[in-house]
Amino acid sequence: MKNGKIYINGKQTDTYRFKMDYYWMMGDNRDNSADSRFWGFVPEDHIVGKPLLVWLSLDKDYGLFNGKIRWNRILKTSRKSMLMENQEHDLR
Repeated sequence: MKNGKIYINGKQTDTYRFKMDYYWMMGDNRDNSADSRFWGFVPEDHIVGKPLLVWLSLDKDYGLFNGKIRWNRILKTSRKSMLMENQEHDLR
């Protein structure tokens, strides 16, 4: 950024399209973890492992006492984990 203008590879631009998905990662010791609060969003190809379950699922379009918490998803096996297991099974 120079003089309030954004440059990518030396060329001025006002748009950027991400080439992959990025994820916000939280450590298992929420109050004392070096996680995305410390190092930012993580590119998908840097993630090792798979999620086991959905710990908390919030809907950004609702208030805390007005349907924000998606109770039907809490402590459920994550969809990504299930998809990855199916792919691994198909490879065997």
